[in-house]
Amino acid sequence: MRDLYRALRPLIFRLDPETAHNLAFWLGERACSWPRLPEPEHAPSLRRTAFGLDFPTPLGLAAGLDKGATLLPLWKSLGFGHVEIGTVTPRPQPGNPKPRLFRFPQAGLILNRMGFNSEGAEAVAARLRRRPAGLVVGGNLGKNKETPEALALDDYRAAYRLIAPGVDYIALNVSSPNTPGLRNLQAPAALEPLLAGMLDLRKEMGLERQPLLLKLAPDLAPEDLDAIVEVAAASGISGLIATNTTLDRGVVPEPLRTAVESKGAGGLSGVPLKAKARDVRKRILAALNGRLPLVACGGLGSAEDVRGALNDGAALAQIYSALIFEGPEFVRQIHVGLLERN
Repeated sequence: MRDLYRALRPLIFRLDPETAHNLAFWLGERACSWPRLPEPEHAPSLRRTAFGLDFPTPLGLAAGLDKGATLLPLWKSLGFGHVEIGTVTPRPQPGNPKPRLFRFPQAGLILNRMGFNSEGAEAVAARLRRRPAGLVVGGNLGKNKETPEALALDDYRAAYRLIAPGVDYIALNVSSPNTPGLRNLQAPAALEPLLAGMLDLRKEMGLERQPLLLKLAPDLAPEDLDAIVEVAAASGISGLIATNTTLDRGVVPEPLRTAVESKGAGGLSGVPLKAKARDVRKRILAALNGRLPLVACGGLGSAEDVRGALNDGAALAQIYSALIFEGPEFVRQIHVGLLERN
């Protein structure tokens, strides 16, 4: 896999990013059909326990890459300790018009405005019934674009009913910048009934022991972030994920900012998000004061970054953009880096 990626990388990076993504997934599906993919071996010292689940390694794949649970055997083979699929919407939707995905390799930066392109919860749930054993899988859920904010709970509940039985934990995505009005659901007045409604459904379905997480944006004002953390901690959910992509173009190095702005709207991920995301996570961890575990996501581009997030107090860490730029060998490199400091 490492050698194949090295050979194909120059071609892949000459293609339109979404075309390259589709090609990579086509190749990944071929790899998943191999009779025997390599089984990862993780050092016992990498094991983590978080929100009642056991993870063979703290490193996971963030939501947004494998939206439909298509390549779970491959992610397991690469060595990820968990994979968060989605974002999954209750009904199929195409997402935003193309082009909607842009990469800037010189800065390790990705801009996307995908808009929750999703096959819909029913199709993804069917695929989850064939998930590989021995891999922790989370389901990241969102609402459909046309659903009014006032009816968002109905969408999250509809997706949950289908996805929750097939995964180990659920993450509620109320922080993507690419669905109009979605981030308004982070406001305490909207968030309290949303979380209460989801916890009621979890109980109704007999899934009280399944962790329910909330994914937050990096662009909240400090006082708003503090209020949201209090709502989350008091609600009875299991943990937080921080952060999603940012709308802040100020994180982009000045020589590249004009080029990024020329691509239009969308959330930024990758190396330029690192400092902003870490500051947000530190504030969340301080506000939580141990009441809930936190999953670190956003701007993690090296073993040192992952180790820093864990040392800050995160229970787990997730990557996405760095995997695109560095390739499949990057997962092993992070594990080696973590072990060198153990």
